[in-house]
Amino acid sequence: MSQPDVSIEAGVDEYLVSLRVERGLAANTIAAYERDLDQYMAFLDGRRPSEAVIGEFIGEMRVWDLADSTIARKLASIRGLHRFLVQEGMWASDPTALVDSPRRPDPFPKALTVDEAIALVEAPAGGDPASLRDRALLEFLYGTGARVSETVGVDMGHLDLEDRVVRVTGKGSKQRQVPMGRKTVEAIVDWLPGRLSLIRRIVAGDPLFISLRGRRLSRQAVFDIVKKHAVTVGLDPDRVSPHVLRHSAATHMVEAGADLRTVQEMLGHATISTTQVYTRVSPAHIMEIYVEAHPRSR
Repeated sequence: MSQPDVSIEAGVDEYLVSLRVERGLAANTIAAYERDLDQYMAFLDGRRPSEAVIGEFIGEMRVWDLADSTIARKLASIRGLHRFLVQEGMWASDPTALVDSPRRPDPFPKALTVDEAIALVEAPAGGDPASLRDRALLEFLYGTGARVSETVGVDMGHLDLEDRVVRVTGKGSKQRQVPMGRKTVEAIVDWLPGRLSLIRRIVAGDPLFISLRGRRLSRQAVFDIVKKHAVTVGLDPDRVSPHVLRHSAATHMVEAGADLRTVQEMLGHATISTTQVYTRVSPAHIMEIYVEAHPRSR
C-alpha cells in the first residue's frame, strides 16, 4: 500500500464531519462512532494500519471480553473510516478489505457438562502456589459465574469468607454481592498462604488473584490458565474459556431448578431477557425431566 496522503488522525476528523454533514447522523450515533475510533487510534499508538494490525485489534477486543456483536460494531466503524479514506482519495487502499467480520454468535450458551466442568476446576492438583492459585481461580469462575474482568478485579477486601460472599464490580461499575460455594471458599483459603509468598511489593487494591511475579493477574492470563487446564483434562481448548465457565454455571443452576431472577442477580444481567437464554436446556435434560414428570412417559 502506498503512503497515505493524510494522517489517520486527520482522516478520522474528516470522517466524523462527513457523518454529521453529509449523512446527517444523530449526535448520539456520531458519538458512538467517535468512541469506537478513539479506541482504535489508542490501539494503533502511531502504528500504520494494516490487515495484520487490525486483526491484532480484534484479538485485543476478545481479551477485553467483549461480545461478538460489540466487536462487529466496532469493526464496522473502522471499515467505514477506511472506505471513506479510499473513496475520498486520501488513501490508496483499504486495510480492512480482507478482514473477516466476527461470526454471528450462537444466541445460546455452549455450556460444558457438569462432569466436564468439575473435571476442569479440579485439574490443578499440585500444592505449589501456581496450582493452588489456578484451582482457586477455576473454582471461583465456575462457582460464582463471574465475568473475567470481575474476577481479576476482586480484592481481598471484597471477600467475606465466613459468610461466603464476594463483592464484584460489573458493567457500568455496578457492584453486587455474589455467593460462593464451600468448594470455592476452601480453594481460596488453600491459595492464600501461597499468595502471600508471592507478594514482593504493595499491589494497588490488594488483589485476590496475582501472577507468580506478585502482580494482579491479567485477563489474558486467566484465558491462558483456563485453556491450559482444559487441555490437561482432554477438553478442546477452543471451546473452553472463562465465559464458557460463566455460561456453564448459569446453565447448570437453571437445569437444577434455580429461578431466573436469582440467576439474573448472580450474573449481574441488566434485564431478565438476557438470563432467559439459559432456559434452553439440553435435549438430554429435557428427556430426564419428561421421564420424571409426565405420567405417560414410561
